[in-house]
Amino acid sequence: MNLLDPQGPVAAANSTILVDSVFIMLVIVVPTIFAILAFAFWFRASNPKARYQPGFVHSGRIEIVVWSIPALTVILLGGVAWIGAHRLDPAVPVPGTGSPVRIQAVSLDWKWLFIYPDQRIATVNTLTVPAGAELNFQLTSSSVMNVFFIPQLGSMIYTMNGMVTKLNLRADNQGKLQGISAHFSGDGFPDMLFDVNVISPLAFPDWVAATAKSDAVLNEDSYKKLMQQGIEKNRLAFRLDDPRLFDLIATQHIPPGPGPELMSDAGRRHSGGHDAR
Repeated sequence: MNLLDPQGPVAAANSTILVDSVFIMLVIVVPTIFAILAFAFWFRASNPKARYQPGFVHSGRIEIVVWSIPALTVILLGGVAWIGAHRLDPAVPVPGTGSPVRIQAVSLDWKWLFIYPDQRIATVNTLTVPAGAELNFQLTSSSVMNVFFIPQLGSMIYTMNGMVTKLNLRADNQGKLQGISAHFSGDGFPDMLFDVNVISPLAFPDWVAATAKSDAVLNEDSYKKLMQQGIEKNRLAFRLDDPRLFDLIATQHIPPGPGPELMSDAGRRHSGGHDAR
């Protein structure tokens, strides 16, 4: 996951919010732990200095401490989360160097399809982007709801059939990252991973040119075969025949898939309705 090793500005801001929230909560957690130990030690049976007060009922000073510190902590945590959430709105552009790269992502059962409409190419289970460039994602699903997440770049966001969600990211450093599905979607969910290759901006056009020479063509017919349920171990590459393909998927002109079905016999045996009473 490497949540504390951000490789972009959004993930860095998420990491800061996470760390700040932990330290804010420790302001309550640490004193409470020490207070428990201190009270247990002082009011032990063998301590004659400890006063036993069975008639003690209420103390205004204690009430102020007990309620004011947690209240202030909640207010501070809420402020950090509220400000961070608005600053990290997924639809807000993340300025970068060079031309922005538009990527259309489709969650399938159980694989990821990435369409580069401007470059007229597409890939499966692998995402290649130039370092420092603004990445404009449009996301949808071919069947059930899923979640697109690159932990080191930030902003976990849902993909839903018949809808398009927007996400803007930037990868600052070259290298290989890991993208995941963060929403259970059936038997093949554990294998629904994708590689994120962050390469030099100068190398990106060469990669596009090499991918465009692929013998495989992505169009409506090949997409319907690709969307069939199954785990794809290979990193496929296509020439994009129709740049409107994503729009046809998102608007359901291409009918959505039926959703995950059980692949294992064991799963089928246990999938029937049973009276649990």
